[in-house]
Amino acid sequence: MANLKTLDVFFSAGSFNDNEVRKKTVVVIDVLRASSTIVTALMNGAKGVIPVMDMAEASRISLSVDSDNVLLCGEKDGIKIEGYDLGNSPFEYDRKAVEGKTLIFNTTNGTKAMRKGVGSANLYVASFLNLSAVVEKLRHETNDIVLVCAGWRGRLGLEDLLLAGNIIHKLNDGHNIPDMRDGSKVALGIYEKYQHNITEVILNSNHADRLKSLNAVEDINYCTQVDTSTLLPVLKEGIITAHG
Repeated sequence: MANLKTLDVFFSAGSFNDNEVRKKTVVVIDVLRASSTIVTALMNGAKGVIPVMDMAEASRISLSVDSDNVLLCGEKDGIKIEGYDLGNSPFEYDRKAVEGKTLIFNTTNGTKAMRKGVGSANLYVASFLNLSAVVEKLRHETNDIVLVCAGWRGRLGLEDLLLAGNIIHKLNDGHNIPDMRDGSKVALGIYEKYQHNITEVILNSNHADRLKSLNAVEDINYCTQVDTSTLLPVLKEGIITAHG
């Protein structure tokens, strides 16, 4: 069983403040699609990903770096931002597009959650794609752990909560954690209820409906694949790089 102090889950990027994650180990979850896209980009050779809060910050950073090796990436309300090189579909982040590049990444929910966690002791990015890599890293953590679900504009995202519950379940081999906070108990309960048809449940979630309206069903199917990567994205000094 993992050697944890406490384990908590926040249900959206807007459900916590910076002080609540300070000096803790934070795992940011944005299944549809930022976390999955970051894992994919790093798998395909991206040098690193710089998460930003908004377009103004993205523009400011882009002016201070070598533009030949930097891509502006992201979405607003699920749609690629005008003038950006890439949107937020993992299929855009193939090796030809991102190898050797630093990505300035701006999304509606996920990157905001990542930026709010900059004062944490450690910050990792989790998706279904790298589930086991995240769990294995957390097994060795002694800090308090917070799983941060990005959600959607301050509201709960079922897909993120399911992954949080899956992490908790695997982390302790199905046993209860003595110091689970209420958020963790809810996430674990939701996962245990739906664990045998995760993809179907996510395909019928509110966020999936938004993506379906953008003809992004393939993205949903891709993002619900489990353990296609052994990479662990880690945020240090403002940039996410791959470990593993």
